[in-house]
Amino acid sequence: MSAYLEKMSENILSTVFENFDQEKLENAKYRLIDVLGCVISGANAAGNLALVDLVKAWGGREEATIFVHGGKVPAHNAALVNSVMARSYDFEATQARVDGVNIASHISGTTVTTALTLGETVETNGKELITALLVGDDMACRVLAASGFGFTLGWDNVGTVNALAATAIAGRLLGLTQNQLQNAFGIVLNQLAGSFSTIWDGAGAFKLVQGLSARNGIFSAELAKVGWTGPKDALLGKFGYFNLYTEGCSNPDILIKDLGKSYHTEVTYKPYPGCRANHTAVDCALNFVAKYDLQIDEIEQITLQVPAAVREMFVGQPFIIRDVPQIDAGFSLRYCVANILLRKKITLEHFQDALIRDPHIKIITDKIAIEELDNLEIQTRKALLKVKMKDGKEYYADAAFPKGDPVLNPLSKEEVKEKFMNNIAFSRTINKGNAEKILNIIENLEKAVNLGELIGLMKIS
Repeated sequence: MSAYLEKMSENILSTVFENFDQEKLENAKYRLIDVLGCVISGANAAGNLALVDLVKAWGGREEATIFVHGGKVPAHNAALVNSVMARSYDFEATQARVDGVNIASHISGTTVTTALTLGETVETNGKELITALLVGDDMACRVLAASGFGFTLGWDNVGTVNALAATAIAGRLLGLTQNQLQNAFGIVLNQLAGSFSTIWDGAGAFKLVQGLSARNGIFSAELAKVGWTGPKDALLGKFGYFNLYTEGCSNPDILIKDLGKSYHTEVTYKPYPGCRANHTAVDCALNFVAKYDLQIDEIEQITLQVPAAVREMFVGQPFIIRDVPQIDAGFSLRYCVANILLRKKITLEHFQDALIRDPHIKIITDKIAIEELDNLEIQTRKALLKVKMKDGKEYYADAAFPKGDPVLNPLSKEEVKEKFMNNIAFSRTINKGNAEKILNIIENLEKAVNLGELIGLMKIS
């Protein structure tokens, strides 16, 4: 048995609410607000109604609520749907920060929905919900920091490390013993998956892995509770997580460093929908339209310069509308920049089919060339936009970092709440009065005796 996993499992089960400082408590609350807003705005996104109908048709014990749409189904299936809705516009909290280093991640869409869904099932209170959420976040952040959010092997870590986090949360809320929890991690190891091909191909399944992690984490904890066993070292075993899904565990000590004293979470709140890799270019384009008011039909050429790693990602592909336009747009540098040049801003409404298919967008995207910034430029900026007009004049704007950066330009609490209310307005499923009640409950969540009122407000009104 790995001493690392043993110590991590013990910490997951022994942590008490009083371990958390005010900063971590506030972070948990505002991520709950952020993710629930994304659940609500994503409730009717492409494919989600079909998934809701399918899961309801499966039936089963009425344990947990499908958010927004209502109806109760087995907890693992409710968590699947709720997590998928959260990821739909790729708008939820992201990016962990461990030992002062930002680490790419997409954890919260799984951990928040897992904690809330299973928390309803077991009738937990607000303090225990927050505790379970934060130990699950910490598990995933430490595992990511030990190896990194890698793209080279083709695994989407949303479908791998997130399942470990969901298992930690479920193990805590279901009252597993330490031995049972270690078995649960071994059981979920057999269910990890997720290919980046789904994003490259603009497939709706890109958000499915977010939900599968939630479902599989709960299912694995349930199996362990009734006596099933799994591999004993799910992390560092010969065929464990690190050896199968990463390029190796380069920093194993981070798995247990200050365990029980430091709890790591995601800290970046996205100000705009779509892949975070787009966001420096988005801010660059917003800076551009704030400086210049140019006639779109007078533009001859547009050049966007970004670091090589961004250009070579799926966001750097030519903008082509395929099966699900919203996904093509959300993971496209060209679309996001063109949208801002045309509409002067970027909102959820701009990721709807009619606006994505606007012929003016194609005219602009066809003029955009994406080039790499050289090493000297990267030291001062991460995106540079050049626009050449038909009369020969050239205009420039740049951005050094994206809005929402937890250190350089974080979103304020008021901005996170404003984003939540904007998500509500976009969705048109939850009325403003109930949305304000949701905010109030979450901001005072440690006082909640149970989650019934909050869950009740998370349905069409």
